[in-house]
This record gives sequence, C-alpha cells and structure tokens, in this order.
Amino acid sequence: MATARPSSCGRDSVPATPRASIDVSLVVVVHGGGASNISPGRKELVSEGIAKAATEGYNILKAGGSAVDAVEGAVTMLENDPEFNAGYGSVLNADGDIEMDASIMDGKDLSAGAVSAVRCIANPVKLARLVMEKTPHCFLTGRGAEKFAADMGIPQTPAEKLITERTKKHLEKEKLEKGAQKADCPKNSGTVGAVALDCKGNLAYATSTGGIVNKMVGRVGDSPSGAGGYADNNLGAVSTTGHGESILKVNLARLALFHVEQGKTVDEAATLALDYMKSKLKGLGGLILINKTGDWVAKWTSASMPWAAVKNGKLQAGIDLCETKTRNLPTC
Repeated sequence: MATARPSSCGRDSVPATPRASIDVSLVVVVHGGGASNISPGRKELVSEGIAKAATEGYNILKAGGSAVDAVEGAVTMLENDPEFNAGYGSVLNADGDIEMDASIMDGKDLSAGAVSAVRCIANPVKLARLVMEKTPHCFLTGRGAEKFAADMGIPQTPAEKLITERTKKHLEKEKLEKGAQKADCPKNSGTVGAVALDCKGNLAYATSTGGIVNKMVGRVGDSPSGAGGYADNNLGAVSTTGHGESILKVNLARLALFHVEQGKTVDEAATLALDYMKSKLKGLGGLILINKTGDWVAKWTSASMPWAAVKNGKLQAGIDLCETKTRNLPTC
C-alpha cells in the first residue's frame, strides 16, 4: 500500500499521508492512473502533465468556478495529453480501435452523467457533463452517446487522430506477450480522474479512461459507474483507478465513502477499501479522496500512481512511493 507523502521514506516504513487542514478551502486532487512502473523516459512528461492538470483545476476554483468546473477542466487537460490513457492517447481494444468511458458527478445534488464505448470524441468528460446537465438520464453509451454529442454540437474527431504510436506498440506487445485479457488475471489499467472542493463547500469528481489494452470490443469498466467515482457533499468525493472488473465488484468508490461515513479518516477509508479489493480479488489500483472538510489522500496498491494536489496555493505531486515534490504556485 502506497500513500502520497511530502517527505522521503523507506519502503518498509509507514508513510504519513499528506492531508489538508480541517478548514474548508479550495482543494483539487488529480490522478493519472494506477499503473505498472513508468519508464524513466516518460516520468518527466507524466509529472508535468499531472501538475498542469491540478493547477488548471485549482485556477478554475480560484476564479470562482464550481467543483464540477474544476474536475472537468483538470480531466480535460489529461484527456488532451498523449501520456495518459484517456481521450488522445487512449489504449486500443482487440480490433485496434478506441472505445472511451467517462463520468462526472456533482456532490451538491448527486447529479451524474456518464458515457461509455464512445469513439470519435476528443473529450469524453465534456460529453458526460452534458449528459448530466442536458438529459433526464445518467448514462449514455455507444451510438446513442455519439448521436447526443452531435446534437449538442460536439465535433467528431477522426479515430486515427486519437491514436498514438505508443498505443499502437502497446497493443502489439500485449497481443504478442499475453493475448486477450483473462478474467482470472487482474491487470492494472490507466485512468485519469479529479476530485475538488469549492468555496461553497460543494464536492465533485470526474473520471475518464480508454480502458484496458486489448480488451474485447464493447468492454466497459468501472470508470463510467459509481464504482469508478462518487461525490456527495455530506461525505466526500472519490475517483478510482486500476483493474476495472475488480473495482466494479467491490464498488470501490462508494466503499471508500462508506468508511468515511462510519467515521474513518480519509487515509483509513482509502486503506480499508483498497485492502479489501486486494485481499478479496487480488485487484490492484488506487484512489484519490477528499472529505467534506477538505482532508484529502492519494493512495494506491499498484506499482505507481501519478497524482497531484493543490491547496492553499501549494502544489504537491508524485508518482512512486515517497516521491513527493512540493512547490508554491504563482500568486498572480
């Protein structure tokens, strides 16, 4: 179990969790997906992307935007970054195509929107928000979601423009080495997500993903469901990442908030939820969590999880265990 932490520590030590103070203030936390070890050549790009996304979300809050605005803005930044498995840079299914999932939720009134298996949409999180705000439904999928996008004036992006050379090579390697995903062989997958607390005390989350590389056509994981994220002003906001089937089976996001509801700290709640998924299903992953008072945590059982958090103008970010960097954001 790894927890985000502002100072270095040994792997066998018990890391302290960086958490916000108990006063309610602007907070944004983002993640770039629970994953296997990230290569040294990509770490700088991933670190830069995750920090930019958190900063974008925080600046939206500073400008008076809502928590929903902030998580949408942060996740959009990550969807536009080819280093992350969402939007541009999504992994490919068994047919070599992109099928993307996303969801968003407003903790103020439990409004929610989600899309799954969408193909030619550059920013699925924006479409998920439109589902939340412009339809009586919570979830649209496939062709219906794409028709709705067209009705809303969202331009189609040719699928080939969302596919990168890295994702092509990733699929080729997966097919050669391991073949199709097996249900009894849980595997981490990248996802991006954000949680935020705004000046009115409202909470929100957003999650977006391209899913698992070499997945069956039509496979949908946890990201567009309540297992992949949840927000309730009375409890907190969560975005999860990792092996989607395991996350779905334990309903990871709501499980973490259940522990918050029972009086656990955000650190304890995240640990209990992730440990349960690991012990019950051998499922690995991670989550970011904010409670209603602004305490936050980033925690994972996968090898790594890029994350960043901003509160009180201070940015903290990391990828691996005990690898936290801290800097102050410009005040102007």
